[in-house]
Amino acid sequence: MDIEFVRSRFIKHFDGLTGNIYHSPGRINLIGEHTDYNGGFVFPGAVTQGVMAEVRPNGTDTVIAYSIDLKDKVEFKVNDPKGPSAQWARFIYGMVQEFLLLGVDVKGFNVAFAGDVPLGAGMSSSAALESCFGCALNDLFAGNKISKWDIVLAGQATEHKYIGCNCGIMDQFASVFGQAGKLMRLDCNTREFEYFPFNPQGYRLVLLNSCVKHELAGSPYNDRRKSCENVAKAVQKRHPERVIDTLRDCTWDDLQEVKADVSAEDIQRATFVLGEKDRVLAVCDALVKGDYEEVGKQMYLTHQGLSKDYEVSCEELDFLNDIAKANGVTGSRIMGGGFGGCTINLVKDELYDTFIADAKKKFAEKYGHEPKVIDVVIGDGSRKIC
Repeated sequence: MDIEFVRSRFIKHFDGLTGNIYHSPGRINLIGEHTDYNGGFVFPGAVTQGVMAEVRPNGTDTVIAYSIDLKDKVEFKVNDPKGPSAQWARFIYGMVQEFLLLGVDVKGFNVAFAGDVPLGAGMSSSAALESCFGCALNDLFAGNKISKWDIVLAGQATEHKYIGCNCGIMDQFASVFGQAGKLMRLDCNTREFEYFPFNPQGYRLVLLNSCVKHELAGSPYNDRRKSCENVAKAVQKRHPERVIDTLRDCTWDDLQEVKADVSAEDIQRATFVLGEKDRVLAVCDALVKGDYEEVGKQMYLTHQGLSKDYEVSCEELDFLNDIAKANGVTGSRIMGGGFGGCTINLVKDELYDTFIADAKKKFAEKYGHEPKVIDVVIGDGSRKIC
């Protein structure tokens, strides 16, 4: 993201004065899918792509926001009970409201912002936007006294209350807490987290965006969550002496024990979740040792589980995964909820060009368009730039 470009737009659309510039990143998740609502681990990292905003208090009670990408300007009062109707502006409005609830005396400000997080790639551009404004509001109106976790929770509350998306905390967490060259293992049950080194010398991390999204009948995510809850409840019923809140609290022996108590589909879903819990921990150990071949092996196992046990893959993503295997790619899997979107691939440098060329060619021949290639570098979290 070009600082001078954002600054030029800010100067053009406001009073010619400059403000402070803030940046918050999007994120990838190396491994750990559909584990958040099961009380398990996720393993995200911030990326270098993100949202950049120039912000300056304007001495009024009005926020004047300009979206450089959309070429759209919106105004709203800080204490407006309803807020703006434009969806993009409601992210800003929501963060203002959440900071007011934290006791911060937010005043009016001018802002121009832009982003380079690829849309539709599952890299959480919305969390980047929320975290960027959280960083700015904290600096300008709270003297940086609001904790990083409060910024994360303000972003999540913005999604829940002002956008209508009942998200978890992984996206905002990665955007706020990210560090260059490090991934983070987050315990979604306790919010404890730990940094792990990610400096894959001789490898590159790349996303291939299938540019497809399949809308399945019914509520596929809710159905899978219900399956997980069914198994946890069955284990709790057999073991009243234990506290079984989620599948996080269950073992492989528990799963065998309740096979007759729940449906085969429920067991199938739980098999993936327990396996994914083990895979996240295996990847952590591998990264400490610098064993990227083991990381890649676990990525392929995750894809297989998401495709066969959890059944959230689709033909296009399985096809991209097969191409990765055929090209000797170290690791490849679906990234995100599934039913479309991206694969995330760990590729040796010497295989990169051949793999990308082959994936573009074969995918276009089969589906009529090339996948979008998004190179990934693990970067820093939310911060003031100048």
